[in-house]
Amino acid sequence: MTEIIELILSLSQEIKTIKAYLQQFQKSRLERFSEAWIDGQDVMQTLHISKRTLQTLRDSEMLPYSRINGKFYYKVSDIEKMLETNYQPSKSAGHGSK
Repeated sequence: MTEIIELILSLSQEIKTIKAYLQQFQKSRLERFSEAWIDGQDVMQTLHISKRTLQTLRDSEMLPYSRINGKFYYKVSDIEKMLETNYQPSKSAGHGSK
């Protein structure tokens, strides 16, 4: 009877080890693909720009992209970076005050 209990405990520990390994594997896969990608149509709608303007951003290398079967994809973080880089704060610091 003790042999069966020891075997069950050993098996239980092995299952816990496998479970931990699988959770770590899943986490590392998710981290690799956690970066959000959107297609050109979404970029144009979000930024309110034309297809030609988006092409200009690609051609001028302001906005990195990936192209698969003729369709362009963009990282959301790259779009945010481009917006931050081109951010122009208001020059009138006292706007609205007398």
